[in-house]
Amino acid sequence: MIIDQDGTISIITQEKATIVELVKKIEALYPKFKNNNIIVSLSSLNKLGLQDIVEFLALSKKHRTTNHSFVIVSDKIDLDVVPDEIVVVPTTQEAYDIIEMEEMERDLGF
Repeated sequence: MIIDQDGTISIITQEKATIVELVKKIEALYPKFKNNNIIVSLSSLNKLGLQDIVEFLALSKKHRTTNHSFVIVSDKIDLDVVPDEIVVVPTTQEAYDIIEMEEMERDLGF
């Protein structure tokens, strides 16, 4: 797991860990970036299923209740099967765009 910081955005890149291990590591290190928006990049994975994405659901909900964005980046999953409660986009640029849009919505009180 690689953690990069870009302003108020923490970018977590998955390397070798399984999805379950990655979620546990993120939860363990959560206090480190709980006040930032989070991008989890799963682009290095060859296969990704709905169950893999659902592993992040509780963490995503917890983080979003603090008025911060939580976005997963992967082009290996059918976005039509992803639950509405979790944000998955195919590229890192789209993740940045989502975060920018959500910050504007929060600023406007939506």
